[in-house]
Amino acid sequence: MQQSAVPELAATHTRPIHWVATATAVAGVVALSSVLQPNPATAAQAAGPQTRTAPSGITPPDPADADFPIECGPVKAIVVKKAHEDLDGDGRPETVAVVHCDAPMGTPPDGVYVLTRSTDTGKPRVVATLVDPKDRQTVTDFALRDHAVVATLLGYSTADVPSCCPDVKDSAKWQWKNGAFVRSTPAGSHTV
Repeated sequence: MQQSAVPELAATHTRPIHWVATATAVAGVVALSSVLQPNPATAAQAAGPQTRTAPSGITPPDPADADFPIECGPVKAIVVKKAHEDLDGDGRPETVAVVHCDAPMGTPPDGVYVLTRSTDTGKPRVVATLVDPKDRQTVTDFALRDHAVVATLLGYSTADVPSCCPDVKDSAKWQWKNGAFVRSTPAGSHTV
């Protein structure tokens, strides 16, 4: 008779109590981790030679107070994404808002609007429409980078394509040049 060089270990034979102990330990770790959360991360971007910052005390326009040129019928327009930056270099931040109708079904098309603060009343006002909801496009990715608006747009190749199934993907970039927002296609983007 030959004996094994490794002795039998009690832990190699699992019993129901082992599973209960493991489940209890995992539940304890999960519960403890939900209580002991780290503080929210904060990041500050170093000011580079091209960074234009707004003077302190100037707040960007609040899209909740703006009247958007979008027809929603019996439902209201909602802001689904927003970002702030001084896009035109005047020292005052603009707000770019992605807005669509609060439709109970389907995916309503988005509008992308640039807001500034009115010098008369201080109320936010739309100064540019980058994406018109009438074009039936949906914004999936949206950001402000290097004083430009960058977005990924989903749309339709023809009017016959059902609203459920956009078949065109496009990347767009808008930058303030010579008194207007000029659209271009970022390098490396493609249509699917």
